[in-house]
Amino acid sequence: MSDSALDVHISPERLLEDLRSDVRQGLTASPKWLSPKWFYDATGSELFERITELPEYYPTRTERALIEAHAQDIAERTDAAILVELGSGSSEKTRLLIEAGIKHGSLAKYVPQDVSPSALSGAIEQISREFPALEVHGIVSDFTDTLQNLPADGRRTIAFLGGTLGNLTPEERAGFLSDIASALIADEFLVLGVGLVIDPDVLVPAYDDAAGVTAEFNVNVLSVLNDRLGANFDRSQFEHVAVWDADNEWIEMRLRAKEAQHIVIADLALDIEFAKGEELRTEISAKFRQEGITAELADAGFGVDQFWTDPQERFALILARRGR
Repeated sequence: MSDSALDVHISPERLLEDLRSDVRQGLTASPKWLSPKWFYDATGSELFERITELPEYYPTRTERALIEAHAQDIAERTDAAILVELGSGSSEKTRLLIEAGIKHGSLAKYVPQDVSPSALSGAIEQISREFPALEVHGIVSDFTDTLQNLPADGRRTIAFLGGTLGNLTPEERAGFLSDIASALIADEFLVLGVGLVIDPDVLVPAYDDAAGVTAEFNVNVLSVLNDRLGANFDRSQFEHVAVWDADNEWIEMRLRAKEAQHIVIADLALDIEFAKGEELRTEISAKFRQEGITAELADAGFGVDQFWTDPQERFALILARRGR
């Protein structure tokens, strides 16, 4: 049986305090916003898994195909003893990297990180069953402040998949990539999955599917605020909106108020007004061009070793090497 452990670096109390802070800041801003990390309660996580299986939502299956095609090459080039995954969730696609690393003969430890203890525990149990010789060491934390807790007892590769980098603003991305570079030493690697700029007629439906699953996922964040902060949002009074911002080259998901509303968030003693048609931004999902993400990585201290795309050039899998 594999050796497995789970370290908790963020408490439920700290998560609640972060939620309170984000909601107070975001809902009193103009325009209003929320961080996408609050989507993922149990219902939100289940809905997102359904989204990844939708015909319109190409990113997950495209990234998986790229990992499947290049996992062995990644294992050989990185020669990693430790694979760290930030925002691991169910670790579904990562199994391909783990399998390739074990086959290569170098990989001894997998370190999944996620903010959800339940998701992480389930993934650890499954990975430990599938790969009994692998040491699995989970970290419960926010991925933006995990890097100081990474193990340093072997050559490491960090994986950050799913296009999640695009949920950060350019300023946040710059700081985050620099923090990853600072956590690694020369010639260690980052495996990064990012969505590419493509035709909005293909891109927008990936975030606004015909079956309405993404709409349900988006509106569910209001249930999180109701359940955790004693808010009184009426979900039926908000509609899902997904738009392509050509200037910033990102998708924005928003919730639009169907009517003027007065919202009370009891736990924050906060009263919020929504005008009819007013929108609350719940997520950005930036898309990249090769030259742009290469420059961002270079600024952080990485050189691009490999840049793989699918035949339709919708998604990229990047192998970036920490510079000296």
